[in-house]
Amino acid sequence: MVSVREAAGSSATPQPTGAELHDPAPAGGGLRADCARCFGLCCVAPAFAASADFALDKPAGQPCRNLRPDFGCGIHAELRDRGFPGCTVFDCFGAGQRVAQETFGGRDWRAAPQSARQMFDVFAVMRPLHELLWYLTEALALRPPAELREELSAALAETDRLATGSPQTLLTLDVDAHRGKVNALLSRTGDLARTHGGAAGADHRGAGWVGRDLRRADLRGANLRGALLIAADLRGVDLARADLTGADLRAADLRGADLSGSLFLHQSQVDAARGDRHTRLPARLTHPAHWSTLPLTPRPPSRRRNRNR
Repeated sequence: MVSVREAAGSSATPQPTGAELHDPAPAGGGLRADCARCFGLCCVAPAFAASADFALDKPAGQPCRNLRPDFGCGIHAELRDRGFPGCTVFDCFGAGQRVAQETFGGRDWRAAPQSARQMFDVFAVMRPLHELLWYLTEALALRPPAELREELSAALAETDRLATGSPQTLLTLDVDAHRGKVNALLSRTGDLARTHGGAAGADHRGAGWVGRDLRRADLRGANLRGALLIAADLRGVDLARADLTGADLRAADLRGADLSGSLFLHQSQVDAARGDRHTRLPARLTHPAHWSTLPLTPRPPSRRRNRNR
């Protein structure tokens, strides 16, 4: 079970500064995918559509042709080269092993085929719950004011309680309604964090910036929740205190960009983007291996940014 964590500090605790604010402790082990304890659920439950992300069509509930008998991937080391980059950026936030080991008690869908459909449907519910647990944990690590911290802690506990339900209970859960309540808290937390050390940046929530050249944009402290930044040029851009909740960074060019102080950025977003060794990330995230094949972009001589958009 995912442990419910309280944020450190109290109402009298000074607000963190600099790297403290933007380097929350890594999520607990229950919020990281552990494929060895799963039954390949992400390779079976969702549907794939032949596209730039997947080399084939796969109906929901049908095992991918690359899934091995031991539930490992037969082409794991070659997924990008074989046309499956979508698999490399998927993150279940630990939902897979929770469904496999907790909800279904370690009985896999091959050994118990009568439970297969139910297990796949439960995974579709558990995954967004675990994603919310990850965001709530990140929000608490930002050390919000006491009243908001209490609301976030209560939401974390409630989300974890919902995730412990039986298969039947989980399948009747209104995930969208619960997500809506939690997102309101996360948005408030992000707005407060964006103002730390100065005024908040511009509100670009849901911006449709596919392929846009943003190298001259001032995105410090910006609200980029749900922004479409697919293939956007963000080379050298400073994203300090920018809220990247749900931002689509597929093929975004982050070479030389500074995301070390960004908010709510997770590894799968980074994995979907392009970058280089000059790209700065929060300490809890890692540079994807495929970035090493991209050309370097010169490090900008100054961190100042043109405020003109």
